[in-house]
Amino acid sequence: MALPNIFTAEVSNTIIRRINSLSATQQALWGTMSVGQMLAHCNVTYEMVFETKHPKPNFFIQLMLKMFVKNKVVSESPYGQNGQTAPQFIIKETKDFNIEKERLIQYIQKVQQLGEQNFDEKESLSFGILNKTEWNNMFYKHLDHHLRQFGV
Repeated sequence: MALPNIFTAEVSNTIIRRINSLSATQQALWGTMSVGQMLAHCNVTYEMVFETKHPKPNFFIQLMLKMFVKNKVVSESPYGQNGQTAPQFIIKETKDFNIEKERLIQYIQKVQQLGEQNFDEKESLSFGILNKTEWNNMFYKHLDHHLRQFGV
């Protein structure tokens, strides 16, 4: 079954409503991140697309990511609770809930406005060329997973 299409206004707006229903003191149903850290963690995916903050992995690391991680990230299969994450996604410092929330909403809106054709055959920093379905699955699944982690 296909995941909801994050590139549509309807799905993006639903995700944004879920984000807006979070509170700065919301507790996770599992895991150790605060809600601010979770939002910052979700922002990393978009930083890798739109910013130059994260370096491209070297050839060997990228090959390993393609072979062992890519399918878990871009498939329709949901993530399990308390799964392993890449080092750049680990947020240890305290994050400002409102700043991270606004950043995430802006990124989601930007992805929706650019549209799926902008992402079709676009290179991912970690996984190489992805088609629009793989980009959608990566964006939507990650957001949905962490919003469910916080009960929204």
